[in-house]
Amino acid sequence: MLKKRLIGVVTIKDGWAVQSFGYQRYLPLGKPECLIKNLDRWGADEILVQVIDRSRQKIAPDFSLLERIGKLGLSTPLIYGGGIRNVDDGVKAIHYGADRLVVDALLHDDLQEVQHLSERLGAQAVIASLPLSWQDDKLAWLDYRSQTKIAIATHLLETIKSGIISEILISDWLHEGQANGFESNLVKKFPLQNIPIIAFGGVSEPVQMAELLAQPNIVAIAIGNFLNYQEQAIQKYKQAIASEQIRNPIYSSKYSLLTNV
Repeated sequence: MLKKRLIGVVTIKDGWAVQSFGYQRYLPLGKPECLIKNLDRWGADEILVQVIDRSRQKIAPDFSLLERIGKLGLSTPLIYGGGIRNVDDGVKAIHYGADRLVVDALLHDDLQEVQHLSERLGAQAVIASLPLSWQDDKLAWLDYRSQTKIAIATHLLETIKSGIISEILISDWLHEGQANGFESNLVKKFPLQNIPIIAFGGVSEPVQMAELLAQPNIVAIAIGNFLNYQEQAIQKYKQAIASEQIRNPIYSSKYSLLTNV
């Protein structure tokens, strides 16, 4: 059985790591490199760096940030999202050290460019980010740039079904930052049940995580705000979940609860 993952998320706005609440309120945390290095030392299975103001400002990915991250000597795979407008942006982000990419605004703007990106890098390198909400017994897809909500486009679903992306990052943006807030219907009612899903937003409690990970289409849990309240939070979550599905912690003499298999 393939082990499922816990992904540490670092959200960046105006060059600083922030806590994000419902895509509306942001509290500063400090330099992104410090949080990223900690997640690497503490044994995250992957690290997702999402720079949330690049697409809104219509500017390129933060290559300077990626260059600084590259100098940290991380042993943890790095996922990058933010400002990817075309194939050239994506290829350059990989060149600067990202292992995989998350696309969000590009799903709204140019699905053909997403396909070209997948053809260039391989589907395993491309993750589709879908900020969703469950309201009036139906799913709504958020364009965070304009804060507009629409039904998930049929042509988007057809594109995803074609196999050009490896996973879907489903973000419960309404409950982001709310303890135990993730809305399970976002996964249960998602129209494509055979596509691997990463659940993110309001995921904070081990019982909640275990229930999500028990669903066959969920391959990972992504956690942001709730990793900032205590050291070694990733490994403490893993210990509390105690599931055969999750990657186990390995103890190190250099760093307690350092890495995982």
